[in-house]
Amino acid sequence: MLGFAWPWLILLLPLPLLWRPKAEPERWGTAVQVPFFAQAQQALHGYGDEARVSPGKHWRHHLLLLLAWLCLVLAVCRPQWQGQPIPLANDARDLLLAVDISPSMQEEDMLLEGQRANRLQVVKSVVSEFIEERQGDRLGLILFGAQPYIQVPLTFDLTTVADLLEEATLGIAGNATAIGDALGLAIKRLRERPAASRVLVLLTDGANTSGEVTPDEAAELAAKAGIKVYTVGIGADEVLRRSLFGVRRHNPSADLDERLLKRIANTTGGQYFRARNTEELRLIYQAINELEPVLQDERFYRPTTEKYYIPLALACLLWSLHGLSKKIRRKYRNHNRYQQNTINDSTGSGISQ
Repeated sequence: MLGFAWPWLILLLPLPLLWRPKAEPERWGTAVQVPFFAQAQQALHGYGDEARVSPGKHWRHHLLLLLAWLCLVLAVCRPQWQGQPIPLANDARDLLLAVDISPSMQEEDMLLEGQRANRLQVVKSVVSEFIEERQGDRLGLILFGAQPYIQVPLTFDLTTVADLLEEATLGIAGNATAIGDALGLAIKRLRERPAASRVLVLLTDGANTSGEVTPDEAAELAAKAGIKVYTVGIGADEVLRRSLFGVRRHNPSADLDERLLKRIANTTGGQYFRARNTEELRLIYQAINELEPVLQDERFYRPTTEKYYIPLALACLLWSLHGLSKKIRRKYRNHNRYQQNTINDSTGSGISQ
């Protein structure tokens, strides 16, 4: 289908009517006089004797100029050929990832590629893989400690989400854990989204120790807003530590409030997961990755091809033809004038003799 990007520029079409030839004032009445068109008139019709030639004899040249102007205006309007609408993928989902970056996440009780690593390093590795598999979905990132903040708003730019997660630093959000406030911030971001795509994945290794909103209150608000929350508790149940009294068994996840995380998940219709090592964390995010896709508003793409060069080329061709015909006409007139002068000179010489 043919269309125009700037159709309103067709209003330029009657612009030549502003030009009022001085030789025919009664024909144009009270039209506006534009000085530079007088110069254009001289350029079109020549100077001296050529300017006194009746415009009616040059209707072909006027037609060429008119067609050239028409093609030029059409080119300025940017004609475009629009193809058939192509439907885009419409199974995108909106997911917010809330990650705990309180100082307790520096506990080195997991292995990453055979090397001991802290919890945040493992989370960055596993969640980055999860992000890469969400092509076509809209993801956002919340980092929280004593206070939550939006690190990345909901976006299709998954590379930015992964990069900013990788740049997250322990303790920059405070030394406590505000689970309730993190839920509240997620509710604020997700409540305007389509009802079927309000999903939050919250990961923490502790209990709620800070914040203005309690997690249970926030969970109730999330349930009313139709937001499904999946909670992930991270941290090993047991590590061996050497001391002066030998090897001792230690539970680095003693502060993890699993009951709270289960209540949040159950209240919002989500699910609670427990990750004691890197492999379990990978399996958890694989399970979350199998969430049913959410049907978004149907979107279409209509391929567009610019066609302005066609009328522009025609305008240049017509203008060139006009210039060529003008040159030929001038040469023909000069030739006739030369012959006439030659005849007059011959006649005058005969009379004088």
